[in-house]
This record gives sequence, C-alpha cells and structure tokens, in this order.
Amino acid sequence: MRRGIFGALLFVMASLVAFGQAASPSDANQDHKDLQQLNREAAQTKQDARNDVSDMKQDRTDLRTAVKDGDKAQAKKDVKDLRQDKTNLNQDKRNIKQDMRQSRQIRTNAPAMGPRAGGRR
Repeated sequence: MRRGIFGALLFVMASLVAFGQAASPSDANQDHKDLQQLNREAAQTKQDARNDVSDMKQDRTDLRTAVKDGDKAQAKKDVKDLRQDKTNLNQDKRNIKQDMRQSRQIRTNAPAMGPRAGGRR
C-alpha cells in the first residue's frame, strides 16, 4: 500500500516539475546573447569567405603563370591550392547558411526579445 501511494506521489511530483519546466518562458536575455554571438560568427565567416575568394583569384593567376612558363610542378601545386580554396569557400558558405538558420530560429522562438532585437524586416 505504501509503495503504491509513494509511487503515485512521485509520479505527481515528476509531472508537476516537467510541466513547470515546459511552461516557463525562455530567458530573453540569453536568446539575445545567443543571437549576438551568431551574428559575430556569421560576420567572421563572411570575412573568411571573402579571403577564400581572394585566395582563389591569386591561385588562378599563379596557375596561369605557371602554365605559361611551362612549370608543371608549380602548376600541379597551384591546382591543389585552388581546389583547397574552393573547398574552404564551400564550407564557409555552409556555415553562413547554418548561422542564418539558427539566427532565424532564435528570433522566431523568442518573441520576448521585442521587435527591434531581430533586425529589420
């Protein structure tokens, strides 16, 4: 009998705790900080992407010069560098898209941040 009552009481307490956690609003201040961090990361990723584009341009120029001069070893190295730059650029693009998705998710899930916190619409 005691075991049944104790089990029921434990179940009710666990349910109340679970309901209290689900019903509590998220911390708007923490959402704002997360959004700011994502914006900083996105800005850094965009800068990395711009650097990768300039590296690609330089590697293409080096490749053309090496081909023109007939330096096969240098041309092979430049092709490898160019492929690596393309890979880095694609990774930066994926990171930018992911940051944008997370930023959008934070803004839609946190209406307590206010209309100005999410930027222009």
